[in-house]
Amino acid sequence: MGRVIRAQRKGAGGIFKSHSKHRKGAAQLRPLDYTEAAWLHQGLDQRRSSTTRDAFVYCGKKASLAIGNVLPLENLPEGTVVCNVEEKAGDRGALARTSGGYATVIGHNHDEGVTRIKLPSGAKKVVKSSCRATVGIVAGGGRIDKPMLKAGRAYHLNKAKRNRWPKTRGVAMNPVDHPHGGGNHQHIGHASTVARNSPAGKKVGLIAARRTGLLRGTKKIADK
Repeated sequence: MGRVIRAQRKGAGGIFKSHSKHRKGAAQLRPLDYTEAAWLHQGLDQRRSSTTRDAFVYCGKKASLAIGNVLPLENLPEGTVVCNVEEKAGDRGALARTSGGYATVIGHNHDEGVTRIKLPSGAKKVVKSSCRATVGIVAGGGRIDKPMLKAGRAYHLNKAKRNRWPKTRGVAMNPVDHPHGGGNHQHIGHASTVARNSPAGKKVGLIAARRTGLLRGTKKIADK
């Protein structure tokens, strides 16, 4: 049978849940006026640590094309660099929100009312032209480039999140503790892919992987 493994314990909640006691709540629960006449002096939720203090940012179709302002995509010219882009009109921003992240407006299709943007991953996405976006790039780029250097920094970083560090490898465990445990040297001993409908005690490794291994002898075709 084995013991209850980490993946099973995470599903039960408890210490693996996010430490959200002192958070302000979801953005959609906070009072923000998104009318065209509104101006925001503290920025959206996504802008913490990325908007200078006492800066005035404006929201609406009549806002100027300036860094920090929020406009619908249909009012932005091609090539504009934006962040915090709405995926669906009115969702308050879902795309290009991480430190140093940005998306680029590629083009508009006014007949269909859609706009094509290039995401930070390089993928291209079509969203409604009525979706709003913040002009500019999110501050804090290169945040994850600096190495941790010592365990103490990893400890304090993850302490504010949940019990996710340090993380013991499955192959370093005993067979009773993990499906990857045991053996005369640290190896899984079987394929690491598992089915989507596997029981929780077996669901570790590459869950419902479409494919594994290197791509050999194939040529990727870029999205034109």
